[in-house]
Amino acid sequence: MLIGIIFVIIFLSILILVHEFGHFWVAKKFGLLVEEFGIGLPPKIWSKKIGETVYSVNALPLGGFVKIFGENADQRGLKRSFTDLKIWKRSVIIAAGVLMNFLLGWLVISIIFSIGIPQTVLITEVQSDSPAAGIGLQIGDKIIGFSNVEKFINFIDAGRGQEIVLKIERNGEIKEFKTIPRINPPSGEGALGVGLIEAGLPKQNLLASFWEGLKTSVETVKMIFIALFNLIAKAFVGKASLEQIAGPIGIVKVTAQASTLGFVYLLQLLALISLNLAVINLLPFPALDGGRLLFLLIEKIKGEPLPEKFEKYANAVGMALLLLLMIIITIKDISRL
Repeated sequence: MLIGIIFVIIFLSILILVHEFGHFWVAKKFGLLVEEFGIGLPPKIWSKKIGETVYSVNALPLGGFVKIFGENADQRGLKRSFTDLKIWKRSVIIAAGVLMNFLLGWLVISIIFSIGIPQTVLITEVQSDSPAAGIGLQIGDKIIGFSNVEKFINFIDAGRGQEIVLKIERNGEIKEFKTIPRINPPSGEGALGVGLIEAGLPKQNLLASFWEGLKTSVETVKMIFIALFNLIAKAFVGKASLEQIAGPIGIVKVTAQASTLGFVYLLQLLALISLNLAVINLLPFPALDGGRLLFLLIEKIKGEPLPEKFEKYANAVGMALLLLLMIIITIKDISRL
């Protein structure tokens, strides 16, 4: 679990820094005064002013932040103030963080395509009281000698009722297990009692890698949007379930499992989390970038900004609801351990 915590901290730091850098870079391009760009969260350990911007390193290793002059409404009208920019420019600055998370996901997936992943079969589930459980097979075990699920299932079916030998790779070690596949297993379990998935990608050239990475990223974002839409739709009729949503503890557990499979699988997880953050941040909900974009759209329609107090209260309530949701999901994560 410790390795999972370490990688989650690293991942979140990278993802948040990339996100904040998007805001930072576009704000600079539009000529705004960027007062500070911080790595980590306060208290401050070190800082240096370069030009007009303070660059700082802070004690809490959880991402970073950017402080743009004039983000508060009371600074409206001041020179180089964020609130005095045209609405489309403010929208671009806000959306830049989401775009950077998408670009990071695309880049990481493209790297994976360029590296390639050896074809293998992985165990994703172990049924209780099954031959697999009896010999100690675990989720994440690699089955050696089979490049696809169909060949492995044919091997198991041919050995029903007979002793067979399985070669398993776990944490970089090759182990052998002897077992006897069931002749008449319970419905839906299979002779061995495991869930399986094919993993691996053929290595591709650089251009093809970026093209496949883009297609995969777009398709992943589409699937995330559909999943979120279905979740929200079910919530309105009282049928929503949080069972498929992971909080901090769930992410740590998944990251720890991915670390046992190899570095490429950690890259896959990093890309997936980055794309998830991009989609979630686009939701038109207060405290998220999508909420800020919604307020700008309303300002454009009305011809004037929303009252400052309203925005502050809306963002505060939105943040409180997000934290409450996170607490609920974390409790569910703990109950599943």
